[in-house]
Amino acid sequence: MKFASFKHPTNRDGVLHIVDRALKHAVDVSDIAPTLQFALEHWDSLQRALQDEATSLARGTNRPVIDFAAALDAGRVAAPLPRTHQWLDGSAYLSHVERVRRARGDKVPESYYRDPLMYQGGGDSMMGPRDDLICLSEDWGIDLEGEVGVITGDVPMGVSPAEAGSAVRLVVLINDVSYRKLIPAELAKGFGFVNGKGLNALSPVAVTPDELGGAWCDQKGAGKLDYRLICHVRGQWFGNPNAADDMTFSLFDLVSHAAKTRPLMAGTLIGSGTVSNHDIATGYACIMEKRLVEQVELGAAKEEFLRFGDTVEIDMFDHHGETIFGAIRNHVVHSTPPTETR
Repeated sequence: MKFASFKHPTNRDGVLHIVDRALKHAVDVSDIAPTLQFALEHWDSLQRALQDEATSLARGTNRPVIDFAAALDAGRVAAPLPRTHQWLDGSAYLSHVERVRRARGDKVPESYYRDPLMYQGGGDSMMGPRDDLICLSEDWGIDLEGEVGVITGDVPMGVSPAEAGSAVRLVVLINDVSYRKLIPAELAKGFGFVNGKGLNALSPVAVTPDELGGAWCDQKGAGKLDYRLICHVRGQWFGNPNAADDMTFSLFDLVSHAAKTRPLMAGTLIGSGTVSNHDIATGYACIMEKRLVEQVELGAAKEEFLRFGDTVEIDMFDHHGETIFGAIRNHVVHSTPPTETR
């Protein structure tokens, strides 16, 4: 199944729709589950009814059919999960971490290869796939981070990675927006990210793992997605790293890690961290990583961070060349602080 949430003027959680595999048509299924969060919290009792609607959409449905592609282009599609009670981001690709450390003249601690890195971010609002990336200043070092993420059902405390896999309900793509020039001073405080992270954007649809077939659970390991993440920056190809290659920790590992000391509630979103391959010929999924490679190999970083008016695009295609999740396409827009009232 593929799920999308349409924007609603009074409901921040959107209106749940099922979308066909080609991302051309959608039907409103809010009579079954008003929101994706509701569906996740009642998954066992609603899954069959939702699957029946997905089958009907493919074969001929009695419900009114919506032109999903047109709705997406018109900006009517929200993030599949417009807000989540918990957003946790890992760093599963240590080639990314290694490059950061090497640029600082440092090495990756041995423990990083055994114990995943993870931080808790703000999940109260997720940008839609065509929403503008609104920022107050270019001086913050605006950057994309292309990631794969999973949305869970309820996850018991202490689950193993194998057990965690059964709690994964949906897979999405993420643009984890970072403000690179704010991060160093913030991390120096020793208390994690807040201002260094913006609102994230999610792909147009979230898909059930069965839609991914062998690319989700193949010889490269369960909980890894064996497709390339295609990134464009300013209208130019920027990278196509394989999301399964060089992944030290699977998404199942990250779910297990997050649930080590507490249960996770249905609707928890967990990200892989920036997709990164050791082979630099595959390009990059964030500007910072390219700048770090340039710094080491050329003596100075050349690639600029995002400017107002720039666009970033993140997508993923199956072996037939069809988009799986639809493209995240965010346009960087300047905003001014609200006027003070006295």
